[in-house]
Amino acid sequence: METETDPRSLIGRKAYDRDGRKFGTVDEVYLDDATGTPEWAAVRTGLFSRDAFVPLAPSTLAPEGLRVPFERALIKDAPDFGVGRHLSPDQELQLYHHYGLALPDPESPEDPAAFSDRDAERDFGRLAGHDD
Repeated sequence: METETDPRSLIGRKAYDRDGRKFGTVDEVYLDDATGTPEWAAVRTGLFSRDAFVPLAPSTLAPEGLRVPFERALIKDAPDFGVGRHLSPDQELQLYHHYGLALPDPESPEDPAAFSDRDAERDFGRLAGHDD
């Protein structure tokens, strides 16, 4: 995803799966503590439903909203940690494993093809869609 995108501009946007079907609305954006780069979005999947965490790195921002390159079933089965909290390194690791993504190398955050197990030790922040 574009690094110059203001993460606050994602909040409230519709989210679409790889087939172009809407599956929810971006509720919150979580930032990497070390780089400040948007890493994850919590997407509200229904009025009384839960939030599904989706990775922003392979996602794209289109005029209609956030395009997430995964099947709806995989997205809806993602671990739910609740929103409004800081993601722990263990939770982040669970999300990477769920989506089959390798961990980015903290030494070169611009290179998504480089990976390191040390990323499991990083802590990740969030940018809430509302004031706490």
